[in-house]
Amino acid sequence: MVEPARDASPQPKRGRGGAALVALGILCSRLAGFVRQRVFAHYFGQQSAAADAFNAAFRIPNLLQNLFGEGALSGSFIPVYAASVARGETRHAVHVAGAVAALLGLVTSILVLLGLLAAPLLVGLIAPGFTGETRDLTIVLVRILFPGAGLLVLSAWCLGILNSHHRFLLSYAAPVMWNVAMIAALLAFGAGTPLPQLAVYLAWGSVIGSALQFVVQVPAVLKLVPGLRLTFRAASPDVQAVMRNFGPVAMSRGVVQISAFVDTLIASKVAQGAVSALANAQLIYTLPVSLFGMSVSAAQLPAMSGDAARESSPGTVAATALRDRLDSGLRQIAFFVIPSSMAFVALGDVIAAGLFQTGRFTHDDALYVWAILAGSATGLLASTLGRLYASSCYALRDPRTPLRFAAVRLSLSIVLGYIAALVLPRALAVDPKWGTAGLTVASGIAGWVEFLLLRAAVRRRVGSLGVPLPMLTRLWLSAAVSAAAAWSVKLALGPGHPLLVAAVVLPTYAIAYLGITYVLGIGDVRGLMRRTLRRA
Repeated sequence: MVEPARDASPQPKRGRGGAALVALGILCSRLAGFVRQRVFAHYFGQQSAAADAFNAAFRIPNLLQNLFGEGALSGSFIPVYAASVARGETRHAVHVAGAVAALLGLVTSILVLLGLLAAPLLVGLIAPGFTGETRDLTIVLVRILFPGAGLLVLSAWCLGILNSHHRFLLSYAAPVMWNVAMIAALLAFGAGTPLPQLAVYLAWGSVIGSALQFVVQVPAVLKLVPGLRLTFRAASPDVQAVMRNFGPVAMSRGVVQISAFVDTLIASKVAQGAVSALANAQLIYTLPVSLFGMSVSAAQLPAMSGDAARESSPGTVAATALRDRLDSGLRQIAFFVIPSSMAFVALGDVIAAGLFQTGRFTHDDALYVWAILAGSATGLLASTLGRLYASSCYALRDPRTPLRFAAVRLSLSIVLGYIAALVLPRALAVDPKWGTAGLTVASGIAGWVEFLLLRAAVRRRVGSLGVPLPMLTRLWLSAAVSAAAAWSVKLALGPGHPLLVAAVVLPTYAIAYLGITYVLGIGDVRGLMRRTLRRA
């Protein structure tokens, strides 16, 4: 039955409220992550073999988490489970949750065991440039980290339950516990411990943090899913739908992680320190993707799933509601991601130095990270907008379309990344280390191709939508003028403590951008400021 038209309009507002909670949770966990990485940089620097070993080892089990954790569960489990919750089918929803948890736990346990046994092979695949003690240390770290990754996959199941019940804050803030455990390990053992042994202590801290991240969500989940029982009975059509969609969603949602995996492989052949520099840059440039792209997509997915269940053609009320959600989300993302891209290009040195320049991490290291950040800016907008388009496909129970386009993106990333990182520097007779920046440029180009394909596919299903060109133009101009103002402040300050310079320059940039967009009436900045003042 088609719902009355009046029900469609207020729902995007609820989506914005959920997006704010997701963004707040992500911001808390990312801030803790930046503190962790700053402490890591203080003790390990960027050019040490131990830093490269830990960052490479971190990639391998992290890939398991991203492929089988949040990304796959968000696209396959949440649309099914949230639909049951919305229909009031509590007992059926509990059965689906228990079956998915049991199957996920079994598969994850098998993969963790295989990871422990195949660690030498995996290290050879992800970091073929590592030899001797660096390779041996990486193998040890991978074996320690794999069980922690399994716990994080189960934590992602908790996130799926909580999100389906619109409990966004806890699920996205829980990683704070993981970061705190790693920070504690560094502070407890950092002074006077040889770097290889410190890397081992840090890996164990990661495992303990993974357990804490899972455990802290369990009480809330058990309250939402009363009478939860683990079962391997998968006869339910909904459980089978989750299983059927899991593979395609895991591959399409995991393409960013697979691309990062390939980037690490290539970076290990560029120069010593390239893997660590890439990891530092990725920590920064994935923040806007998570903070704005993930927050909007995660908050809208349960609601879009409800719209899609009623959608039959582009002219229906449900299809119109779905299109309105997408349009609203795309504008929100563009408003915040465009200035992020401009900041990476114009102020990347300030950002990198403010976050990491301490101890063994030098100013030259910060400039290296800046180059990588500037390269990543080419595809930042495409990656964040594309995430919302992909979520709309999952809501429409179409996981295979994002998978096809993700395969195109991955293929392009590999080919272009190899050329940009290893071939062009030699051809142009430049320092090979700058090939790492070429990796992020190549990934950005591939991201735009995927974005254009996704947008065309979604438009065919729900009708024309997207961010208007005049709005995009004004946003880019506002960001450019704001960057110029921030540069003027940077030059006026001159050399100083990196953290203090960042504390002055970056707020100047943000205030200038918000002020210009407020005057021009772009986006929802006026409404955002009114809501903020009202709440204050």
